Amino acid sequence: MNILTTLEELVLSGIDTLYSAKADVKTIQFQKTRKEFEGDFTLVVFPFLKMSKKNPEQTAEELGTYLLNNNKNIVSFNVVKGFLNIKLSDSYWINELKIISTDKLFGLKPANSSGKSIMVEYSSPNTNKPLHLGHIRNNLLGYAVSEILKANGHNVIKVNLVNDRGIHICKSMLAWQKWGNGATPESTGLKGDKLVGDYYVKFDQEYKKQIKELTDKGVDEKQAKEDAELIQEAREMLRQWEAGNIEVNQLWKTMNGWVYDGFDVTYKVLGVDFDKIYYESETYKLGKSIVLEGLEKGILIQKEDGSIWADLTADGLDQKILLRSDGTSVYMTQDIGTAHQRFSEFKLNDLVYVVGNEQNYHFQVLKLVLIKLGYNWAEHISHLSYGMVELPEGKMKSREGTVVDADDLIADMIDTARQTSEELGKINDFTGDEATKLFKMIGLGALKYFILKVDPKKTMLFNPQESIDFNGNTGPFVQYTHARIRSVIRKAEEAGIEQYIVGEENIKLSEKEQNLIKLVFEYPNIIAEAGNNFSPAIIANYIYELAKEYNQFYHDHSILKEDNIDIQKFRLSISTKTADIIKSGAALLGMEVPEKM
Repeated sequence: MNILTTLEELVLSGIDTLYSAKADVKTIQFQKTRKEFEGDFTLVVFPFLKMSKKNPEQTAEELGTYLLNNNKNIVSFNVVKGFLNIKLSDSYWINELKIISTDKLFGLKPANSSGKSIMVEYSSPNTNKPLHLGHIRNNLLGYAVSEILKANGHNVIKVNLVNDRGIHICKSMLAWQKWGNGATPESTGLKGDKLVGDYYVKFDQEYKKQIKELTDKGVDEKQAKEDAELIQEAREMLRQWEAGNIEVNQLWKTMNGWVYDGFDVTYKVLGVDFDKIYYESETYKLGKSIVLEGLEKGILIQKEDGSIWADLTADGLDQKILLRSDGTSVYMTQDIGTAHQRFSEFKLNDLVYVVGNEQNYHFQVLKLVLIKLGYNWAEHISHLSYGMVELPEGKMKSREGTVVDADDLIADMIDTARQTSEELGKINDFTGDEATKLFKMIGLGALKYFILKVDPKKTMLFNPQESIDFNGNTGPFVQYTHARIRSVIRKAEEAGIEQYIVGEENIKLSEKEQNLIKLVFEYPNIIAEAGNNFSPAIIANYIYELAKEYNQFYHDHSILKEDNIDIQKFRLSISTKTADIIKSGAALLGMEVPEKM
């Protein structure tokens, strides 16, 4: 039985025995004892004062004495105001370590054991440009959240909705027609997504020139943006695409194919994947019938021009258009239909959209409109709203070509990992292939960890040089700690030293050993907390704390040269479990950890 469950039952029994009262288990609050006080767990006693009819200190003293006398694992307690700090015996912790030492899946719940199916949508790129730093945060968050939800026993479906239609796509297509001279990925040596992205930038450059020419002639800037020949041609191309023009559609398929091939390369290097890919070109009409049905039922309203709206003013929002006057769909219409399709197709319990915080209002409206349309499952839609990624020099702009390209960034991270590793002498005994694999592991690990250690809700500043430091709260520090532990274990195996714990009654834990073993036991709760909050940052910062705690333990304690065999075996066992958890936690973030460095 979990120790906290045991302590809860003991508290209930103590209140009944001491005060002849029945407490609700929900009022029992245990938390980790703060570092400045002695103890492992702290009980908040304020909820029990009405039952004890005594002050907090007296109540805590009486409950502490009762717990001490009725559980052999409790060795002492102390009271700080209304808080009861409880200390467990060393033998309890060591015995618990014995139990989990052989559990390779410690902390992870069996696959699909929760009975819940959760869909996570992430990536959602446009097919007019390559993936950039912002997409990296999105993809890493979506993938990590999916893996964490799996670790909590849920059935997870990872999906991608590709935005492959619209005026922005036509801008790249039109620019390629005008200035591409038949260029292809093969003829230029460029990845397809980069080639198409270059023409998106080209369109913007030429469009701005036309706007300036018009404003120089005295045309109002707003009008100039409408009258510029390029934007008129792009709109006409979009109309032709929607009308099914064969030539336009063929060009669209060709250029999108280039982009998909490019995306696939980036996804593979980044280590993210999807169970299903949706395409906006196939889903943008899905919600139209639902909207028309909502109009028939009087849930939605129609204006004089024939457009259909959701009136959300009574809910403190505004009116939201769902179908234009010409009957065409908007993004909201598409999302209504796609959500309906997904819940029907997969019998989902929850649907999580991983989308930047600039879309907060959109998802607030989507959920509310679906609820008004009578879909109760809409209560189970969540928006994992994450902050933007900024650089020391400021924000990125795709149209102006000032974004940090994902492929370039990944290549730079791997190269920086190579330079740093060579300077620190980390690869002196590596073969060429081993070194190349290590550089990639460190570079990607640094990138993933640096992005995921930040609370998703926060805007973050990305500093590549800072991320690859082998000291501090970084991926390489976590990776190096794992390699250090594995080195110790290899040496023990070579020396024929076994790990299993015996004679635990002869082992007196030091403060560093106590801290490390208690941190190890937090792992299942950390995974649960990260899943409940859709926050990989909780996992990232936990494995950093674990790595840091291990390094302090390693600095202060001998392992292989320890004379006491029982203590040596214990230290090897806690080392192995620490390495297992670092590797497991890193995997939830999509990170690999090396066996040696």
